[in-house]
Amino acid sequence: MRTVWLGSAVVLMVILSGCGYNRFQSQDEQVKSAWSEVLNQYQRRADLIPNLVNTVKGYAAQEQRIFIAVAQARSQVGSIQATPALLNDPQAFKRFEAAQSQLTGALSRLLAVSENYPQLKSDQNFRDLQAQLEGTENRIAVARMRYIRSVQSYNVLVRSFPTNLTAKMFGYTVKPNFAVQNEAQLAAPPTVSFAPATPETAPAAAPTAAPAPAPAGAPGGQ
Repeated sequence: MRTVWLGSAVVLMVILSGCGYNRFQSQDEQVKSAWSEVLNQYQRRADLIPNLVNTVKGYAAQEQRIFIAVAQARSQVGSIQATPALLNDPQAFKRFEAAQSQLTGALSRLLAVSENYPQLKSDQNFRDLQAQLEGTENRIAVARMRYIRSVQSYNVLVRSFPTNLTAKMFGYTVKPNFAVQNEAQLAAPPTVSFAPATPETAPAAAPTAAPAPAPAGAPGGQ
């Protein structure tokens, strides 16, 4: 009897392996790992915000509308429980992405304030915080791209035959994903480009000096 059970277990393991069960386990863990990195980078950004806001307030206290927008966006992000269950709830995932996008926009407006305050732009603490925030935004973009790719691979496995049979058997469903627009550009390191000069912007050519008159008696002279 024991031999029969062992034989059945071996057969079941072979069937599950052939239907992608082990791949589901592996790719599900990759998705969770990628998601953890996304959350880590978003949390890093959230931790920078209070110091950044306080620094800007020191030079631009009258910009209350922007400070309130940043505070509200940060509060909205904090109100969403980014639990593993969120990865299987498209509506909750959509709310999470929308809240993070709103915070990104509020931070962009906060940084733009510095253009109106030269002293703020020259403040070393502000410049350091700005550099940290820009670096964090780049890391967020990279983490999001890795998550997008891991979810794409997982979702293909869920939808493909015969692994879709295994997915139905064990309750694996398609996971929601970030929007892909502009992710490749965001993940690339920032570069500085110079627009080619146009006839309107190109500097005027220096006037060409008239040739000096040839001395008298020289060939071509009068």
